[in-house]
Amino acid sequence: QVQLVESGGGLVQPGDSLRLSCTASGFTSSLYYAMGWFRQAPGKEREFVAARSWSGTDTNYADSVKGRFAISRDNAKNTVTLQMNSLKPEDTAVYFCAFRYVGVPTFLPQPYTYRTWGPGTQVTVSS
Repeated sequence: QVQLVESGGGLVQPGDSLRLSCTASGFTSSLYYAMGWFRQAPGKEREFVAARSWSGTDTNYADSVKGRFAISRDNAKNTVTLQMNSLKPEDTAVYFCAFRYVGVPTFLPQPYTYRTWGPGTQVTVSS
């Protein structure tokens, strides 16, 4: 069973940076998998933030974070990282790591098809 554990959340001021990490375990290492990040603010639905293919050549970002956030992954360490810069109060949310097996290494699944999630890490941006 795939397990995901996020880390790196916290309280920061507007304009600050924060780096989130997620480590995956329990997956079938012979299969390709995409990893991504989602977030959920109080009173709102979970929304897609960013994703990166197994090959690392394909990425996708929500319009709200383009140019500020960067997703990277290290397959040797089974980790995916979200570097968040120029944070805004509206970035405040619980951030979730997501995982999905894919058939080809460059494939990026539609966000709504992810089914495996981590427990989440809180990010609060406030002055």
